[in-house]
Amino acid sequence: MAKALLLFSGGLDSLLAAKVLEEQKIKVVPIFFKSYFFGPEIAQKSAKAAGLKLRVVDFSEDHLKIVQKPKYGYGVALNPCIDCHLLMLKKAKEIKEKEGFDFVASGEVLGERPLSQNKKTMCLLEKESFLSGFLLRPLSAKKLPPTIPEKLGLVNREKLLDLQGRSRKKQLLLAKKYNLKEFPTPAGGCLLTDKEFGKKLKELWQKFPQAGEKDIKLLKIGRHFWEGKIKIVVGRNEKENQILKKLAGKGDVLVEMTNYPGPTSLIRGTPIRDKIIERTKFLTQFYSPKARGKKDILFEIKAI
Repeated sequence: MAKALLLFSGGLDSLLAAKVLEEQKIKVVPIFFKSYFFGPEIAQKSAKAAGLKLRVVDFSEDHLKIVQKPKYGYGVALNPCIDCHLLMLKKAKEIKEKEGFDFVASGEVLGERPLSQNKKTMCLLEKESFLSGFLLRPLSAKKLPPTIPEKLGLVNREKLLDLQGRSRKKQLLLAKKYNLKEFPTPAGGCLLTDKEFGKKLKELWQKFPQAGEKDIKLLKIGRHFWEGKIKIVVGRNEKENQILKKLAGKGDVLVEMTNYPGPTSLIRGTPIRDKIIERTKFLTQFYSPKARGKKDILFEIKAI
């Protein structure tokens, strides 16, 4: 039995790629690479519904480096899609060699995404990942040159597909054929495609170039205010308040009201002077409807 390592997003294309290969009695191991900007939750749900056992690999630190300085540039926001996919393929290649997989597969469809899934880019990814001949795209295989697994008879080329273009009609018909009912929309879940998040991330790197995991996680919640190179983050609800407390690290300061319900605020950066504390107190009170305008506010200031 041939073994395929399948890049798996949880979307319909990767689900179909798994089913097309499984029809040929190929053992498919779906893999999801998680980062600071996208997680495996959707893929895990999708894989479980389809009867697939998903492997999750954290490549956050390596991914962060390419986000900061992508070789092939960004998309419409701060999304380095080509570099990101290339990194996944390189990691998959390492696993393939180490664990004896016969080839790597992906759910890419030729022409579905004009910038990252055109023939030129797909060939580039195969070459740069050192997977030449061992990267199979089951959904568009008949539109692409035969791979080594096909030539060796490990995969029957006649049973692969010839999908091309942005239309999803054929994929939806195949979903019915394979009885696939749970899959996310093609929009995906990468924060880097969000222009507003991208602006916040750029600003963070400008003011705090050494930003790490906790700094990026902070961008996902709260209201953000900069005072020079000092950042103030104000929680918007109880859930965010608790997350802020968990993300607080050495040198941070937490500000809360003790006699009114309201947000938890976090201060990060140095030096944290009195005027920064006073500004944070103001914001903390302002974003509490019950405390706004009151004169009897008591605060707890906690240095971490």
